[in-house]
Amino acid sequence: MGAPPNTPPPLPPLRDVIRDFGLGARKSLGQHFLLDSNLTGRIARAAGALDGVNVIEIGPGPGGLTRALLDTDADAVWAVEKDRRCVAALQALQDAYPGRLHILEADALEQDLAALTPAPRAIVANLPYNVSTVLLLQWLRQADQFTRMVLMFQKEVADRLTAASGSKAYGRLSVVTQWRAQVRPLFNVAKEAFTPPPKVASTVVEVIPRAEPLAPAKMTDLEKVTQAAFGQRRKMLRSSLKGIGLDPAQAGISPEARAEDLSVEEFCALARQLAAQTA
Repeated sequence: MGAPPNTPPPLPPLRDVIRDFGLGARKSLGQHFLLDSNLTGRIARAAGALDGVNVIEIGPGPGGLTRALLDTDADAVWAVEKDRRCVAALQALQDAYPGRLHILEADALEQDLAALTPAPRAIVANLPYNVSTVLLLQWLRQADQFTRMVLMFQKEVADRLTAASGSKAYGRLSVVTQWRAQVRPLFNVAKEAFTPPPKVASTVVEVIPRAEPLAPAKMTDLEKVTQAAFGQRRKMLRSSLKGIGLDPAQAGISPEARAEDLSVEEFCALARQLAAQTA
């Protein structure tokens, strides 16, 4: 008996794909391939119900997570890959799932993902480590275009994303991310799970964009304020914010406080003050 009509043909092991297409991971591209199907399946399931959703994956590499995403109820998977070698390796996977996998050879930093596919859309990816935070900040600028993001970061970065005020990990990335989205860590992934292993552990993080930002502010102003405050995080705000002409007392914040003491809402108050002064 043949396979059921909607069942894709058997796919070669990912290690064979890496060998056959010469996919030695390139440090310049931040590549660390995840080959464990149990882990890739767990990441795909972490994205929740995907029926009717277009899923965007960044840096699919040999296609481990891509396979797991194609096994969900997602309408389609859109894979954005910069490495031409990986694009060639993904062709067989595209043939196995006709009409469901779309491959774009491009640099994700230069792509408007919202223009890539119709809504609703989600991003699920094992991000290239060297550009992970830049990509996230880019997507947060258009956060209302995505239902959710399930992303893998280096654990240190994930800790910063989810850090509470008063902690050492709390910083610019914490404030901007939590202002625009609800973010929580889902699970850690040991470095030995990757080929080649990175130097540190990783964490899968869920980022759910808020319907409205946590408090009124412009992202550009919030970035300027947090850059000034955390750029000299050991100094009191009266000193660290002097360079951008802010007196925190005018926003109802103690000039003797330090950056890590402020809540996201208080940083938004400073961002509004900056906007008023530069209007």
